Amino acid sequence: MHSKYWSLFITASLFLILEGELAAQDSPNIIFIMSDDHTSQAFGVYGSRLAGLDPTPNLDALAEEGIIFDNCFVNNSICTPSRASIMTGQYPQTNGVLDLDGHLEPPHQHLPREMGSLGYQTAMIGKWHLKKEPAAFDYYCVLPGQGDYFDPTFRVRGDGPWTENTIQRKGHSSDVITDLTLEWLDGERDPDRPFFLMYHFKAPHDMFEFAPRYTDYLEDVEIPEPASLYHNGRNGSEATRGKNNILLNEIGSSVSHRNTTRNMGMHMDIDPALPDPEYAHQAYQEYLKRYLRCVKGVDDNVGRLLAYLDAEGLRDNTVIIYTGDQGFMLGEHDYIDKRWMYEESMRMPFFVRYPAKIPAGQRTHAIINNTDFAPTIISMAGGQVPGIMQGRSFADILYTGEEPSDWPQSTYYRYWMHMAHRHANPAHFGIRTKQYKLIFYYGRYWIDTDLDPEATYKSWGNRFTFHTPPAWEFYDLTKDPQEMHNRYHDPHYAETIHSLKEELRRKRETLKEGDEKYPHIAKIIEEHW
Repeated sequence: MHSKYWSLFITASLFLILEGELAAQDSPNIIFIMSDDHTSQAFGVYGSRLAGLDPTPNLDALAEEGIIFDNCFVNNSICTPSRASIMTGQYPQTNGVLDLDGHLEPPHQHLPREMGSLGYQTAMIGKWHLKKEPAAFDYYCVLPGQGDYFDPTFRVRGDGPWTENTIQRKGHSSDVITDLTLEWLDGERDPDRPFFLMYHFKAPHDMFEFAPRYTDYLEDVEIPEPASLYHNGRNGSEATRGKNNILLNEIGSSVSHRNTTRNMGMHMDIDPALPDPEYAHQAYQEYLKRYLRCVKGVDDNVGRLLAYLDAEGLRDNTVIIYTGDQGFMLGEHDYIDKRWMYEESMRMPFFVRYPAKIPAGQRTHAIINNTDFAPTIISMAGGQVPGIMQGRSFADILYTGEEPSDWPQSTYYRYWMHMAHRHANPAHFGIRTKQYKLIFYYGRYWIDTDLDPEATYKSWGNRFTFHTPPAWEFYDLTKDPQEMHNRYHDPHYAETIHSLKEELRRKRETLKEGDEKYPHIAKIIEEHW
């Protein structure tokens, strides 16, 4: 070939290669990995008291190859509303999913619909928990409701009602969900299209049924305990304890004997005759070991996925996101489960790896929440965030590690399920900044139970039908990161609290999170504002 033409050929070839690489970067594959109740305390990279146990080596390595968010928060720490916000980019009063009875119709499954419109092949595998068919995905294989830990059944697309199209696989759910994910990647995936895959574990949701191979994991290890398990200082208020502590044995499911209706010792088969603190100690040790064995199963299975991506040459052109659907209380303040606006329940683990655009070894203190996930994923895929979404893309933070000058400096939270499921958490809302947290417990059902006293009992299995006292809590997180001292009545903070209330009111109005439809709640709020 003539040197002139050879030079043109080489130039054209390089241009096509570069164009292909740029196109790949504009439409990277995206895998969104989410575990149920995998709290930030149960990682190495978040530096909690459990980090020394090295519970997540694969996930820690993944996080360190990208960017770690230290201030990622859920807007409602309960499974169904959190997942609805992730799928819609909207807050609960906008998407209509306030509690575990909520559902998401296919036309409102905005994230997969938007990704499909951008040319992505979409798949949802594992825990769905939004009741209606995930029909906006090209492919799905999802657990019915909470699903089973062992030999789980899955709903799949087929003829007739979607609830009747099922398959069953033998094994532990974390292993099976990964098997199904690898099968889809290896067989169903279209290699000529970018893919968006949601890979969702059931684990480590209670009751922490781990795969038998982990029976000896941590068996002879003393799990570090939070000091607040035994000494809760001045955490809480009348809203969480009752006047003169009259509700101390009723509110907030516990590790210890404190909650007489539901405590972890009951679930862990601890001898009820044991007095505290020994009862609490034994319950906590067994609780954490079962929980961390489930976490170990998740981490090992993520390792399997990463090995597959490496073997197929897919890893570096795939955005890999990891999170939990909310946080979880691991004995802090003698609480179990989630639901609270306290840090361990409200904070979500969140990190992203994508070496083409995200430098390794980054951390950010920028405040984000789960409403921002969908806008960010759409932006990373090269799309425009639809106006119906209330969240905001933080793609620029991923790429630069810097907060835009107009980035929000606070996040809003609301838990609606007043005193539900024997966990008995009062309904509340609040605001969190990088330094402060302000919580208002209004202590009422979102429906008017004075008119329909049986409604929430039927829906949520409540033993309780009473309202709880309204009260405010305020924490200076810089001085008191463990939230051990409610300083709402401290005159030193009066001006700060006033400013936070004003910001909270503005945020509720802007996000359409007010209580115009619930006058019995609005009345309590105004009386105590």
